[in-house]
Amino acid sequence: MSACVPTHAIDPDSNRTEGDHQPHSPPKGPRRRFRVSAADLSASLAVFLIALPLSLGIALATDAPLQAGLVAAAVGGLVAGRLGGSPLQVSGPAAGLTVVTADLIHQYGWRTTCAITVLAGLAQLGLAHLRVARSALAVSPAIVHGMLAGIGVTIAVAQLHIVLGGTPQSSVSANVSALPALLAHLHPAAVSVSVLTLVLLLAWPRLPGRVGRQLRIIPAALVAVAGATAAAVLAALSLPRVDLPSWRSHALAGVPEGPALALVAAVLTTTLVCSVQSLLGAVAMDKLAAGRTDVGRSDLDRELRGQGAANVVSGVLGGLPIAGVAVRSTANVRAGATSRNSTMLHGVWVVAAALLLVPVLELIPLASLAALVMAVGIQMVSLHHIRTVTRHREVLVYAVTTLGVIVLGVLEGVALGIAVAVGVALHRLTRTRITHEEREGVHHVHVRGQLTFLAVPRLSRALHQIPQGAAAVVELDGSFMDHAAYESLQDWQHAHHAHGGSVEITGRSGTRIAEPASTSAAGCRCRPWTPWRNHQCEAPATPTAGTPQEEAAEGPNSHQLARGISAFQRNTAPLVRGELARLAREGQQPSQLFLTCADSRLVTSMITSSGPGDLFVVRNVGNLVPPPGEESGDDSVAAAIEYAVDVLHVRSITVCGHSGCGAMQALLKADPHGAQTPLKRWLRHGRPSLDRATDKNRPWARLAGREPADAVEQLCLTNVIQQLEHLRAHESVSRALREGALELHGMYFHVGEAQAYLLTGGSPESGVFDQVSGTAGAADPTGTVLHDTRA
Repeated sequence: MSACVPTHAIDPDSNRTEGDHQPHSPPKGPRRRFRVSAADLSASLAVFLIALPLSLGIALATDAPLQAGLVAAAVGGLVAGRLGGSPLQVSGPAAGLTVVTADLIHQYGWRTTCAITVLAGLAQLGLAHLRVARSALAVSPAIVHGMLAGIGVTIAVAQLHIVLGGTPQSSVSANVSALPALLAHLHPAAVSVSVLTLVLLLAWPRLPGRVGRQLRIIPAALVAVAGATAAAVLAALSLPRVDLPSWRSHALAGVPEGPALALVAAVLTTTLVCSVQSLLGAVAMDKLAAGRTDVGRSDLDRELRGQGAANVVSGVLGGLPIAGVAVRSTANVRAGATSRNSTMLHGVWVVAAALLLVPVLELIPLASLAALVMAVGIQMVSLHHIRTVTRHREVLVYAVTTLGVIVLGVLEGVALGIAVAVGVALHRLTRTRITHEEREGVHHVHVRGQLTFLAVPRLSRALHQIPQGAAAVVELDGSFMDHAAYESLQDWQHAHHAHGGSVEITGRSGTRIAEPASTSAAGCRCRPWTPWRNHQCEAPATPTAGTPQEEAAEGPNSHQLARGISAFQRNTAPLVRGELARLAREGQQPSQLFLTCADSRLVTSMITSSGPGDLFVVRNVGNLVPPPGEESGDDSVAAAIEYAVDVLHVRSITVCGHSGCGAMQALLKADPHGAQTPLKRWLRHGRPSLDRATDKNRPWARLAGREPADAVEQLCLTNVIQQLEHLRAHESVSRALREGALELHGMYFHVGEAQAYLLTGGSPESGVFDQVSGTAGAADPTGTVLHDTRA
């Protein structure tokens, strides 16, 4: 397992563990050495190989000294990595800052730009002290994505000139105007190197087969630049290349020179872009690592403080502005990094490369770096983001922000986007349309727009046009309803039901979003999950044919399947039809393989709060995983594991045992010399669990700090641990674990307590199952002490 639980020896005559000391006494024993896990080491190398070419390319795109990109990458790794609040986010020179920095260098020169970076860092430190980091998340995503898209377009158009062998102009309009003349006088060598870079960059992640899967471990950015450089050297092409002057001549920050108001605006722009990009990146990293127990959530105020300190240091040392970088951070998480050590080590590798690999770096053609950065700029215009803002009807905000950034600049474009977003919000609040019509005896009230107190009078008039006792459908075509509107709708709904009418409230697509507020004499309205509780409705005075009361009277087992299906079609199907239609189109993409017992009391969707498409479930008697080579004709479990890991690419596998397992009871009572029935032949895969549980040289498993209640519970817990070891022996699982693409989890569900427990510790040998709290945002497992309870 991935979460580490500290183990201490317990003194039975004392309430303190060994190593505890009084608050004012010096600590006992030697201090712990700084250790770097193998996962952090390999992840740091992967991030370094991505950061090196991108840092040089971004420095080239901003027209800054190329060393400035290396300085920013090193400082981002060492300073932001050590002080930041997001342990897995990697900071450095970001493509989102390219336009801002290039404009500053063009207006004020390099030394003043460094000073602006320092001032922006100090502003970030001040904001962190005020603890306003969460306020940055209030900015509409449409504005953020529009800003990044505008920056991406600006980057791509500027770098296209270098790709074609020319020199970029100072603005997007000037770059577009100069393109026809540049296309008439192409530089064949630059174009060929650029095309090769782009081909490698796009083709490398799509290499097929097992060999391709292994080669894809090498970052595509490194392969693209290295391949283009090798081709340029072998072909002896005459091209501008990276020029890294001596570090002795590297320009540092100077006293800022220029109009005071313009400098203040520059500092605010840099602070805004750096802060918003870093904080949104930290939130994204939390989502990416949400299923991992070894990584804590980000502290956004600390992250802002770390980014501010990094910008101060980078500016003083003559580096580019720093922010969290999505590409490097994502690579860090997917490479299996477990702590901030990975980010810091990547900074160490950048320093080493800047000092030792200068002759190699100077072989890189500038056209190759320009093609790499141009591709990054194009990717910043995300089709996924465009579809999202369109679905939420914020495409106008997105488009205005994008065009504003392209035409006017980053700060002006963001200001325009905010103004449009406020205008759109006010328009939605005041422009609510409410219509009423009757179709085939059913009265339809259609509410288009946000339902606020301003629209309550119109809503009340439309609802009171519906005759008492009539069937009504209220369609809410909006995303917001305030308390006043909710109360008005609910009061009318109660009154309409009291007079024998029916009400159905639906969303924009016609899907029902609320049940009637109260039951009526017409019959019993059962919820979708009540058959699981063996719910019996009380029959009305005069039951009608086909009602649940009549069916229940026929007996608890009569037509149970038909009744369950009917309840699903009536109550649940309308709620899930849209999601199932999407899954039917796109196919299943579950994130977990959940391997559990076939016991009827284990409802996997209930205890994991999962829905359609979330879990790939395998159930068998005793939640057993036969070791490779011992299936003896039954490959069903091994086939499911291989399919889940190699085809569905699940990110985690959970083995879940439970209390009172009949298979474990049968295993305890089994006579090894008796007749071999199918059940006994299957349960032989549980014999290693029984041997492990009865081995006096092994510590017993623990359940939230207590001993197992009896031998059956001890075997149920031990069986989860043993089956995880069997799971690791499967080739597909072993390979995915080595690549850091898979995690294994052990789980125990106590049926009588309705309580879930997770196996914690550095390995299954820990044997500690910790209780999962029902509190939202609960802390990590308590770290229950493990010791042998047989003494």
